[in-house]
Amino acid sequence: MRRNLIQFWTYSDPIYFQCTRLSYIKDNSNDFQNVFRVRLTSYQGRDITLADGTSITRNDTLIKIHLHNIRLINETSAIQGEIRKARHVYQTVQASLPGLAAYVRDHVKQEQIKGIIGITVLNHKICRRLGFETHSISNPAYKLFKHVIFSTINKLATNTSSLHKTKQDPMYLFMSKQKLLSAYKE
Repeated sequence: MRRNLIQFWTYSDPIYFQCTRLSYIKDNSNDFQNVFRVRLTSYQGRDITLADGTSITRNDTLIKIHLHNIRLINETSAIQGEIRKARHVYQTVQASLPGLAAYVRDHVKQEQIKGIIGITVLNHKICRRLGFETHSISNPAYKLFKHVIFSTINKLATNTSSLHKTKQDPMYLFMSKQKLLSAYKE
């Protein structure tokens, strides 16, 4: 059943991609495929002040990042052990950040973009190590919706025999444009 669902998701993902406003980040320097799919968004959450002083308020322009989850599930399917899988995801995200910086730097609306936003249930310490800040989702209905989505993804991504009983709440990820561009200069 799990294999069939993964196969269905793999084949239907291009249709989902075509129905969204997501874009792939192209990296012309090598054969590496960036794991982020992105789109410009207008922020609608509560006001947030990031550690570097960047203030994110309603209607600010952000780049919304989405991990290419089915790609990661397929890439890690042959990897034994949840720690090794997590390491692969971490290294793939880390390798994708310079491409994200280049995308923001070259974007036609670069001046209006204030930062990066995403939603995750990945370990928040790992997110901070990657340079992101985590903030709670205040809308309980949206938080529940995201929890259901991420629980489904997690069930497909992990072996049914694994002992992942701990519940990680979905959280917003933020990184200011300045922090991203400073960390990954041309």
